[in-house]
Amino acid sequence: MAEASPFTWQTRLRLPKEDLEVLDAWGAVFGQVQRKLFTGLRAGGTVSDLKKDLCRDFGLTARQFNAVRVTLDGQIASVRERRKGLIEEAGMRIARAEALIAKIAAKAPHSAKLHQKKRRLQTLRDRLERLRQEAAEDAIGICFGSRKLFRAQFDLKANGYASLDAWRADWRAARSGQIFLLGSGDEVAGNQTAQASLRADGAIDLQLRLPPSVGGERRHLTLHGLRFAYGHDHIVAALAESRRVDGKRTGRALSYRLVRDRKGWRIFASAGVPAPDRVTTILAGAIGLDLNADHMALAALDASGNPTGFRRIELPLRGATSGQAKAVIGDAVAAAVAMARTAGVPLVIEELDFRHRRAELEAVDPALARTVSSFASSRIRAALRAAAFRAGVQLIEVNPAYTSVIGAVNHAARRGISVHMGAAIAVARRGMGFSEAPAGRDAHVPLRRGGHVTLPLPDWNRERHVWSFWAGVRRKLRAAHAARARSARSSAPPAPRPSGAILPLPAGFRNASSHHRSGSDNDFIPHLEG
Repeated sequence: MAEASPFTWQTRLRLPKEDLEVLDAWGAVFGQVQRKLFTGLRAGGTVSDLKKDLCRDFGLTARQFNAVRVTLDGQIASVRERRKGLIEEAGMRIARAEALIAKIAAKAPHSAKLHQKKRRLQTLRDRLERLRQEAAEDAIGICFGSRKLFRAQFDLKANGYASLDAWRADWRAARSGQIFLLGSGDEVAGNQTAQASLRADGAIDLQLRLPPSVGGERRHLTLHGLRFAYGHDHIVAALAESRRVDGKRTGRALSYRLVRDRKGWRIFASAGVPAPDRVTTILAGAIGLDLNADHMALAALDASGNPTGFRRIELPLRGATSGQAKAVIGDAVAAAVAMARTAGVPLVIEELDFRHRRAELEAVDPALARTVSSFASSRIRAALRAAAFRAGVQLIEVNPAYTSVIGAVNHAARRGISVHMGAAIAVARRGMGFSEAPAGRDAHVPLRRGGHVTLPLPDWNRERHVWSFWAGVRRKLRAAHAARARSARSSAPPAPRPSGAILPLPAGFRNASSHHRSGSDNDFIPHLEG
């Protein structure tokens, strides 16, 4: 059985006014200690010295201080990691902008568009220089309360504030809206600061140990009758594992985070969950997933690498709020994992990184670039991993290099499917370790608005990696698309996509070799997307 994976569940608290006031005061102390620790570290102080001072000044236990330190360490690590991505993304954006400027300068050297693109290029260069300087100096900037809210004070009316006092109240609330209680497997009930006990009716009572600076003479705050809509059984199981063996406490760590929003306080419980037995095997086939800005394309393959069915899952993320996007992604991920579990085969996805895609789209389609930016590839990756883990479905991640080109050239036209479904086939076949050799001498690539592009494939040097061949195909395909766009022969509106469930392929494809075309030219399937 695989190692345990961390999961988090939440529920909303219903507390009397006096208990809410205690949590508000504790949140203020937690935020103040966090900011003082950050300031002290920036000034050159050591964690050990700051720990002594802050524990003395605020009456914290060592465990309570460690919870503050772990939270701050996570924020600092996030800033550093995000900065690496921003530097790489800025470099790609600059390269794309330079190439676009060169094209515009050759066609319209005195156009206003060229002037605006040059201004944009200089902005990108300045941003990249600033990021590199911050990385060299390891300068960490954290705005506790968010930069957006901080800037709202400079235009109160536009941000919905009647006065500076109203903004200040929100600012203080934002800087004191969370409390973290760090757990450990060698502590009673998995947490020294938050002692959970199971009631006869199955609910959980959670006794929180208060710092003297918060509760005064009151030493504890008890949250009665907690029930988690999801994961309650996992929390109960973790509590049951806490026991003393040979004089030592063993069990699973249970950490808690309390977060205040506009409706009140919520509590998040985190624990490691043992992996369930795997219910899929690659010996039976695989399901490939091609992720796009507005939908998921899935292709089911049998053990020989031949497609047996397709499915399209919509992702209407453009214009969605963060909560709406989270719900849409969750539903789509659940459907994809359920499809793999039902078929008993692994789910194969590309390593999700949309920095390259955003850089490419910036100069072509700003609206689509914003959609991809809101796509939250890390959230989708996390959701896929979590859902597959819970369902016992193996998740295979493959290099995304040239999968779209392979899908368009090898699978789309010859099987009568979209290029996205073709890419899903290529992803699945790569995960299964099948050949990526060209399927013929010519490429017939369908277009979104009808018709297709036809081009002869370059010679394949079999002594080199097959990806070098597909790199040449991609260059020729881009040139062919550009030529077709210039000829303006593709102006018809896109054909409507019918909705429907997963449908099988015609029988002619089921027994086809994984490397050769099978069936007549009329053995095309409809767009099985829905």
